[in-house]
Amino acid sequence: MRLLRKRLSFLLIPGSRGKTRQFSVSSGVILLSIFAVAALVIVDIFLAAAYWSHHVDDSRLERLQAENEMLMAKYNDMRRDIAHANEMYGNLVEKEIVIRNIFDLPEIDVDERKLGIGGPERDRPEFMSGSMELAYATETDIEALLRLAQFETEKYEEIYNTLAEKKSILDHTPSILPAKGYRTRGFGIKTDPFTGYQRFHAGIDISNKTGTPIYATADGVVSFVGRYGDLGKLITINHGYGFKTRYGHLSKIKVKKGQKISRGDLIGLMGSTGYSTGPHLHYEVIKDGKKRNPLEYILNN
Repeated sequence: MRLLRKRLSFLLIPGSRGKTRQFSVSSGVILLSIFAVAALVIVDIFLAAAYWSHHVDDSRLERLQAENEMLMAKYNDMRRDIAHANEMYGNLVEKEIVIRNIFDLPEIDVDERKLGIGGPERDRPEFMSGSMELAYATETDIEALLRLAQFETEKYEEIYNTLAEKKSILDHTPSILPAKGYRTRGFGIKTDPFTGYQRFHAGIDISNKTGTPIYATADGVVSFVGRYGDLGKLITINHGYGFKTRYGHLSKIKVKKGQKISRGDLIGLMGSTGYSTGPHLHYEVIKDGKKRNPLEYILNN
């Protein structure tokens, strides 16, 4: 307390003509003045900080609101894209059904296409803004669309594999005329030109001049070349899938045993070797070990 009552004297010395003055102030007044100034400075700093903090918060809020509006617009665009993708998926399903019907493939059960899923629902905030609700809904739709896309991809893969197998079968099925000419003898019980008796004829005869090209009627592998009894110079092609074809009475053979052949490849030339009255081709189709009428397997007749 004594310190507060203690007085301090100050001398004011003006210029050379002025009168020197002296005054005294108690220590308490000086301390109060210092505290007052300090308090004013602190309050000023606090008010300035509050002002700038409020200004920054408003600016940040405006930026967040602008970003939120932009995200909402993006989500709406995404939902339009999802709707378009779902429409395209529906078109793919319709085309897949048509393909299955054309090639007599089993249809997919409607319930199987629904791709039901189970399990607990993922945790969500108790209160969500409109943008968050839209984000969750969009994510759910995207996940469902991805599952459908994966499912349809697998089904198209099945169709592709099946059609590839069917194409392979078609490629290895005799289906064209092996040579140009005139059919002089058909399949079945026919009159033998040498003996005049009825006997079974296991193929068809195509007559033309010697040297007429002979072509493979399907893809396969040459399994025999050489002379074979009454058929003279003979080529046998194993086409797989139970099919074989034979080409007899040739004048020249153009392939080797074990050689891979494609439909339409030149394999020999027409001749009159073996049991023959003139240049012609004897052509046979064998399916699962049984002789079949070649005309049933000629599409370009």
